Amino acid sequence: QVQLVESGGGLVQAGGSLRLSCAASGLAFSRYPMAWFRQAPGKEREFVASISTTGSTTYHADSVKGRFTMSRDNAKSTVWLQMNSLKPEDTAVYYCARGGIYSSTYRTAPNDYNVWGQGTQVTVSS
Repeated sequence: QVQLVESGGGLVQAGGSLRLSCAASGLAFSRYPMAWFRQAPGKEREFVASISTTGSTTYHADSVKGRFTMSRDNAKSTVWLQMNSLKPEDTAVYYCARGGIYSSTYRTAPNDYNVWGQGTQVTVSS
């Protein structure tokens, strides 16, 4: 059974940085693209970033491009989201998600991902 466990969330002032981690259990981590989504209160779940199976390709939403960076280490079955220059509008619960086996890195809809973590809260104060 595959599990995704996020960590690293917290409270930070605007302009600050956080690094989220997502550790995966189960086999064949390297066969799946991974993604980060976020959901603010009263809003729909929003795509943040995705990464290919090898980590050679990443795709970031326009709202975070240049500030957030997604990476992965297949030997550790872990993905990260480095978040810099945080803004109050980045406040949300952040979720790690696993895509379909060898599927496209550029999928941005929540329905394209079939395994989800429990989420970690990120709060950015102004």
